[in-house]
Amino acid sequence: MDVVPYKESLSKKDQVAKMFNNISRRYDFLNQLLSLGIDKKWRKRAISILHNARPRTILDVATGTGEFALQALELNPDKIIGIDISDGMLDIGRKKIEAKNLGTKIELLHGDSENMPFEENKFDAVTVAFGVRNFENLKRGLDEILRVLKPNGMVVILEFSKPSVFPFKQVYNFYFRFILPRIGSIISNDKAAYTYLPKSVEAFPDGEDFLRILHDVGFKSTKCSSLTFGISSIYIGTK
Repeated sequence: MDVVPYKESLSKKDQVAKMFNNISRRYDFLNQLLSLGIDKKWRKRAISILHNARPRTILDVATGTGEFALQALELNPDKIIGIDISDGMLDIGRKKIEAKNLGTKIELLHGDSENMPFEENKFDAVTVAFGVRNFENLKRGLDEILRVLKPNGMVVILEFSKPSVFPFKQVYNFYFRFILPRIGSIISNDKAAYTYLPKSVEAFPDGEDFLRILHDVGFKSTKCSSLTFGISSIYIGTK
């Protein structure tokens, strides 16, 4: 059974879009507050993996407010396209891009990760930051990423995982399940969104389980790197 944000008779996809529309104005602030700013370091680490590949075209799936896309400019690509199902998040991202006069480098589009409006073999690299666990159909979303990647292109996925080392695991779980949802709900005015977060992480097949899924979809040279005692992980694979 899918973990969903709301108790409504909507698909997971529609509920996730509604959730991010609801919290879009406070999303970036809450990310930095609740992660103590570590989220930017995680993104930087993920982006560094692509330095040697020197991708000219990058697709950022579940781009949200475009934070990963903006940080990926350090790779000096010709073009970054970000897609997301939340218009609220995209509106925030477009304003940030416009304020930095980066409209020729980054384009944000409304798009479904499981049915992307791109031809096969289009992108040198695909990135996803904290988005794959929100896919309604995980395998279909990964199939689509593989489809739009060029041969030998690389996917880099940054996603929350579950710490396993004592006593950090116990301390983190208490914070993640009880403190974070309370702070998130107060600031965002959406209690369900920050209750959904720990539940979605708990349900996500992380580590070796996710590597097996990537391999089954067709990715080669898959690898997982753990970050900050296992709070998050970077997964890579090539087409």
